[in-house]
Amino acid sequence: MASRLYAWARWMIRRRRWVIATWIVLLAVVGGLGATLHGERTTEFTVPGVEAQKAQDLLKEKFPPAAGGVVRIVVAAPEGKTVTDPTQKQALDAVLRKAASVPGVITVSQPTAVGAVSADRTIAYSDVRFAEEASKVDQSAKDELSTVVEPLRDAGMQVELGGSAMLPESKAGGPAELVGVVIAFLILAVALGSLVAAGLPLVTALLGVAVGVLGTLFVSGFVQMTGTATVLALMIGLAVGIDYALFVISRHREQLSDPEMDWEESIARATATAGSAVVFAGATVVIALAALSITGIPFLMIMGLAGAGTVLIAVLVAISLLPAVLGVFGERMRPGRPKRKSKRKDRPAGAWGLAWARTVTRKPALVLLAGVVGLLALALPARDLRLGLPSYASQPEASTQHKSYDLLTEGFGPGFNATLITVLDTEHIPRSQRQATVAQLRGALAADKNVAAVSRPVSSPSGGVVVMGVFPKSSPDAQATTDLVHRMRDQAPKIAETGGFLYVTGQTAMAIDVAGKLGDALPLFIGVIVILALILLAIAFRSILVPLKAALGFLLSVGASLGASVWVFQQGHLNGPLNVAATGPVTSFLPVLLTGVLFGLAMDYEVFLVSRMREHYEHSKNPAEAITQGVSSSARVIVAAALIMVAVFGGFIFNEDPIVKAIGFALAIGVFIDAFVVRMTLVPAAMALLGRRAWSMPRWLDRLLPDVDIEGARLPAVAPTGPAIHSQAETKTPHRKTSSRV
Repeated sequence: MASRLYAWARWMIRRRRWVIATWIVLLAVVGGLGATLHGERTTEFTVPGVEAQKAQDLLKEKFPPAAGGVVRIVVAAPEGKTVTDPTQKQALDAVLRKAASVPGVITVSQPTAVGAVSADRTIAYSDVRFAEEASKVDQSAKDELSTVVEPLRDAGMQVELGGSAMLPESKAGGPAELVGVVIAFLILAVALGSLVAAGLPLVTALLGVAVGVLGTLFVSGFVQMTGTATVLALMIGLAVGIDYALFVISRHREQLSDPEMDWEESIARATATAGSAVVFAGATVVIALAALSITGIPFLMIMGLAGAGTVLIAVLVAISLLPAVLGVFGERMRPGRPKRKSKRKDRPAGAWGLAWARTVTRKPALVLLAGVVGLLALALPARDLRLGLPSYASQPEASTQHKSYDLLTEGFGPGFNATLITVLDTEHIPRSQRQATVAQLRGALAADKNVAAVSRPVSSPSGGVVVMGVFPKSSPDAQATTDLVHRMRDQAPKIAETGGFLYVTGQTAMAIDVAGKLGDALPLFIGVIVILALILLAIAFRSILVPLKAALGFLLSVGASLGASVWVFQQGHLNGPLNVAATGPVTSFLPVLLTGVLFGLAMDYEVFLVSRMREHYEHSKNPAEAITQGVSSSARVIVAAALIMVAVFGGFIFNEDPIVKAIGFALAIGVFIDAFVVRMTLVPAAMALLGRRAWSMPRWLDRLLPDVDIEGARLPAVAPTGPAIHSQAETKTPHRKTSSRV
C-alpha cells in the first residue's frame, strides 16, 4: 500500500493544479445538486415491521384521517380566569374556526365537547388534525397555524403548540459548533507550530465535509432521511477530515525538519506512510458505519451510510487534494529555524511522550489494573441503561413543545403526554359482536392500575377499524408506561379469539418499539464489530495479540462512554452545565451508533500509534525500545488529533436538539477516554507486558493474510536532495529559501 501511495502522491503533486481544480468543480456540481434536488427530511424514527408501525400502516389504509399528523394547541387562561369564561371561550372558538381553514387541516376538536378542559378549567387543548402524516405536514401550514393563535396571546392567554406534527428537525451550524472549530484551529496551530500549516487541515476538511453533506442532501431527494443523518455526517466528517490531514501534514513537517529532505520527496513519503494509516483507519470507520445496515433498521442504515460516505470523502481528500495543496506551498511548509537557541537544547523532540511511555511501562501490570478498574467504574451506570426516544420534555425549556408538555402535565397529569392509541381491526369480527368486543376491551383497559382514562371509541366510516386513546398515569419516559404498553398488548390473544386484531401505537408506543428493536440488534452489532477489528488489525500488524488487546480496549471505551451517558442524561447529573432540559431514557439508537463510530475512531488511534511502534520494531527488533519510541514519535499528533475530535464533538453538546446533544456528548467523552486512557496509557502498558509475543503470528495465518505494509518498509531509500521534478514555471519558490519558511 505504501509504495502505491508513494507513486500516487508524486502523480498528484505534478498535476496539483488539475487536482485542485477537479475538487473545486466537484464541490460546485455536488453543491448545485444538493441545493436544488434535495428532499424533505423526516423528524420521525420509525421501524417497519414493529407493532406500532403496523398500526399506522393499517390506519393509512383503512382509516386515513386517524393516521394524520396532529398539532395540539394548548391554552392556559390568564391568572384569576378560566378558559370557559365567556370572553376566553369566545376568543378560543374564533381561533379554532380560523385553524380549520389552514391548508391541509381536516378536523379541529372542540375542548368542551371532547372533555379536553382541566378540572380547574384553567387549561384546555384542541387537536388540529392534518390529512398528511406527521412527518409530511408542510412547514408553511404549521407557520400559518402559529400566526392564527396569536389573538389568544393578545387576549392574555398562554398558547403553546405540541402534538406529533411539531417534532423539530435536527440542525447544526450554531455558534457552539463554530467554537469547536475555532478550538480545533488553535490546537492545530500549537501542534504544527505554524498558522499556515494549521489552516490547511481546516480548509481541506471543510471542503470534504461540504461535498459529503451536500451529497447527502442530494440523496435525500431519493430516499427518506432524518435530519440527524446530515448532522451526523457533518459531525464525523469534520472531525476525521481535520485529523487525517493533521496526520499527513505532521509527518511531512517532521521529515522537513531534516534540511537534506526534498519537499516533494517528503510529501510523497508522508502520503505513503501516514497516508497508508489514514486509508486503513478510514476504511475501518467506513466499514463500521456501513455495518449499521445489519441492524435492519432503515433510518439507522441511512445514517450510517451518510456518515460512511463523508468519511470516505475525507480519506480521498487526505491522499489526493492534500498532497496537491502541499505541493503548491512547497518549500514554505518547512519548519523555520528558531531565532534563538533554546535553553533546553538537549531536550529531544517528543521528550514528554518518551517520558510518558517510560512511566506507563515501568510498572505495566499496575497501570493496566488501575486503568481497567477505573473504566469499569465509569461503565457501572450502564447497568441501568434504558432506551427510548426524547419526549417534548427533553426539548429546550424555552421551546413551545416543552412548554406545551408542562401545561398538559399541570392540567391533566404526566400521562397525558404519553397518549397510547389502540387500533382494533374488527373487519373479521361478526357485526353482532363488534360493539360488545369494543366495550369489553375498553373496560379491561380502563381497569388497569396505570390508566387514568380511556377515550370514547371512534370508528372508521366502514366500521372495520375502531380507535381509542388510552391515557396513562405515568410519563412517556417512565418504565411504568412501557409496562402498560406490554399489558395492553397482552389483550391481543383475547381479541384474536373473536376474529379481530389489536394494535397499540402512538408516539410513545413507537419509541418503545424502536428501543426494543435496537436493543435486540446491539449484541449482534457489537459481535460483528469486534470480529471486524480482529481481522483488520491482524492484517495491519501481522499479530494476534495486538488485535485482541485493541478489541478489549475498544469494549472498555464503549462501556465507559455509555456509563457516562446514562449518568448524565438518564440519572440527571450535570444537567445544568450541559443545559439538559429533562432526564429520560438514553436515545434508543445511541448505543449502536456510538459502537460503530467509536470503533472506527478508536482504530484510528490504534493504527497511528501501533504502526509507529511496528515501524521502530522492524528497524530495531527491540520491543521495549519500539514502545517508547513509537509513543514518543506519535504522542504529540495523537493528543492533538484527539483534542480536536473532542472539541468538534463537544461543540454539538450545546445543540438544542436532545438527540444531537446526546450523540455529541457520547462521542466526545468516548474519544477522550479511548485516546488518553486506552491508547496512550493501557496500550503501551499491555505491549510492555507482551514483549516480543505482541508481534508473533502463526506461520500458516501469516501466509494467508495480505501484506499491506502501512509502515512503508518497502519504500525506496531517500534520494539525495536535488532539483524537484516539477517545472520552474509551476513554482516560484526556490528550494532552500529560508525566508519563506513557516
